[in-house]
Order: sequence, then C-alpha cells, then structure tokens
Amino acid sequence: MSTTFDGASAARAATGAPADVPDLPAGFVWGAATAAYQIEGAVDEDGRGESIWDVFCRRPGAVADAASGAVACDSYHRWREDVDLLAGLGVDAYRFSVAWPRVIPTGRYGVNQAGLDYYDRLVDALCERGIRPFVTLYHWDLPQALEDEGGWRARDTAERFAEYAGLVAGALHDRVEDWITLNEPYCSSIVGYAEGRHAPGATEGHAALAAAHHLLLGHGRAVDAIRAAAGPRTRVGITLNLSPVVPATGTDADRATAHRLDLMLNRQFTDPVLSGEYPTGFERLYAGVSDLSFRRDGDLDVISAPLDFLGVNYYYRLHAAAAPHAQPDPALRSAADIGVRQVRPEGVATTGLGWPVEPEGLFDTLTGLAERYPDLPAVYVTENGCAELRDGPEPDPERIAFIAGHLAAASRAADRLELRGYFYWSLIDNFEWARGYGPRFGLAHVDYATGIRTPKASYHWLRDRLQAWHARTA
Repeated sequence: MSTTFDGASAARAATGAPADVPDLPAGFVWGAATAAYQIEGAVDEDGRGESIWDVFCRRPGAVADAASGAVACDSYHRWREDVDLLAGLGVDAYRFSVAWPRVIPTGRYGVNQAGLDYYDRLVDALCERGIRPFVTLYHWDLPQALEDEGGWRARDTAERFAEYAGLVAGALHDRVEDWITLNEPYCSSIVGYAEGRHAPGATEGHAALAAAHHLLLGHGRAVDAIRAAAGPRTRVGITLNLSPVVPATGTDADRATAHRLDLMLNRQFTDPVLSGEYPTGFERLYAGVSDLSFRRDGDLDVISAPLDFLGVNYYYRLHAAAAPHAQPDPALRSAADIGVRQVRPEGVATTGLGWPVEPEGLFDTLTGLAERYPDLPAVYVTENGCAELRDGPEPDPERIAFIAGHLAAASRAADRLELRGYFYWSLIDNFEWARGYGPRFGLAHVDYATGIRTPKASYHWLRDRLQAWHARTA
C-alpha cells in the first residue's frame, strides 16, 4: 500500500542553508506558472467569449462541488498582486497563458481589443520588474463557438489557432521572446475527447485521435505564424506532459501494457513533434478504432517544424497493469480504452491527490528524451508541483521536500541535455479543472472568498534558495 507523503521528515533534509540549491547551469531560468482559466475569472467581462470550460462547468456532475473558473483567483483584477508575488519570490520568468476567447471571442476574426489590452498591461508590468514572460497560447480554453463547429476534431480549428497565435505574437513580440504554442495536447485530446474528464467532455475514438492530430497540426502552423509575426528574436516551443511508464509487475502482459500506455500518452506527441513520424505500433494500437484518415500528406512536415525549446510537464511516474477493455467492440471504443489499469506502487509516498512522489521519474523523462531524440532542442521543465488538500497558509513541508527532490533530479539530468529552466506549478492556488478548488498546488495560498494571497513556507524556502543561487552565479 502507498504511504502518505511524509513531508515533515522529508523536508528536514531540504531545509538547510540556502546554499543547498542544486548545481544547475549558468543562465538557468527559474520561474512559476499559471493558466488563464484557472486564475483570471471575469469570464463575462470586457467582451470575453465563452469557452468550452465555461460550458463544461455547467454540466451536472462534471466538476467537483459544481465549481467553475467564473471568478477563480480574480487575477483579471488582481494581477498586480500576482506580479508582486513573482517579484518577491525572485523568479526570472513567469509562464502564463492567454485566453483565446478573451482575445478572439468566437475563435475566428473579430479581435477584442479590451482582452488583448489586459495581456499588454500584464507583460508591461512583468518587464518593468525584470521578469521574463513565457506566453502559452493554448491552455485548454477553446472558444465554444469553434467547439460548436467540431472543435479540435475539425481540421479548420488548426488554421484558426494559427491565425490567433500570429495575432497575439504580433501584438506582444516587442516584449515577449518566448512562446509556447500548446500546453499538454494529450489532456486536450485524450482526456477531453476520449475520457470525458475534461472539456468538452466527450468519449470518442476516431474523433479523439483526430483532435490529437489537429492539435499538433495547429502547433506546427502556429510556429510559422509566430515567427512570421514576431521576427528573428523569437523562441518558440511546445509543452508536453510526459511520464515514464513502467510495468506494475514483470509479466509480459504488464510490459506490453506499459508499452501501449507509453504510445498513447508520450510518443503519440513526442515522435511527430521531434521526429516527424508517428511511433511504430501506433496504428496497430488503434486498429478497428480509427482508420486515421484525418492525416494528410505533408502534415508531419508541418508538425515537426524545428523548435527552439521543448517544455516538459512532469508530475509522477505511471505504473501500468493489464486490464480488459471497457468496450469489447473496437468500433465503439474510446481512444483512452487501451486495456490498461494504473496502480500505485507499494511503499511509495503520495501527494494529496494520491500521485506517487518519484523524483527519479523526472530524471528518467529528461534523459530518456535525450537518448531517443538526437536532435532534441533545449528543454525547460515548464510544470512540476505538489498538491495538498488542506486549506490554509500553514507550513507545507511536503511541497518543500517535493521541490527539493525534483530539483536534485533535474540537476543530475542536466549533463545529458541542454536543460534551461524550471517553472514551479503553480504560483498561487487556483481552479484545478474537474477537481475544482480542493487541490492546492500554490506557493501562495488563496482565500477564495476574499481573494487574499498569503505566501506559504514553500514560497519563502524557494525565495531563499533563489537568492543564494543568483548570488552564487552572478
């Protein structure tokens, strides 16, 4: 049986002198991350259009406690406080996302200048404080008007995304040099269109795989659009959520299951983006589910456009065991139904969400990328974080130990690839999608009734380490 994460004892080794920051390369970028729908609120202000998450949150039973991001952390109005938190923490960079429906309410044409102005002010404030903006253009909040036309199932959505990306890049490129096209296309496609746990809440087979492909196609189109609009100083990447998959036991069945899960979760995305091809065995995995007819000649050339960096989101390692398909008939099967059951490893500590705490999984993820892809671009860890379920800004030793362990793992991997930075998820507690407001990942506590932000012990711990690191590397 898994054990609860014993942060109190684990943190004792991580709370020594501030100089105990891992040995990471000079110029390493330290940051924190958030996403628009999770923090902004103001969903019906200043011309913002409706997103798929606005609609999904109204579906009975879709989100814990019938919560939504309608108010969230009210960062649309309190963004200056969040910039102050970033400056106080001493980070070099802030990764945030632009809400597509705030800028183009229907997803096509018709720019909402008030929405664009919000991000313009935020970027100005970051630059004034010496904080480098990393802008994510899509963090799951598709305009509902595009979903009504098929969403990511439809090829046209990729073209609309490229238009939007070019527009935002054209508006902000004089101050923003680092752009991320998509955040976690696996979650947008498989979790949203196949599992139904995220917006738009579908449980489909062929259409979910089409969504995954069109997301990647949109990424490739957006890479070109951003570079055309933003000029030669621009750096463009994509963020993928990656987890090494290990078999729960040494049986052939579990080894085969781990391979299937790796194909679906990881290599469905890394291989097209980094190698310009789908992985061997992918077609066989989905035989009877989809004929993959959404692919067209030349798509992979677009999808594999050269990148300046790859963003990696890592939270936990996956332990896979064989299981029967939920739907025996492949023609009726969702793309997530691949005959796998995830298990919790014995004797491994877990976070408040039950996720195993295995920092070596981050090491394996980073070094595995370097081994598999000889032309791997520079890498940033764009998300890594620990959730707690208790409320209140009291000490959070679990989070301190979590960060320390994962930074140590990143440091060990840094001589195998060009590792440029680490962004903690997240700066503040926020709306955690279908889990609502229960899980708290933030370095700063948010009282959702008042909006008051209160830095946690982990915030102060990380601030001290960053001060020491910057002093050591100055």
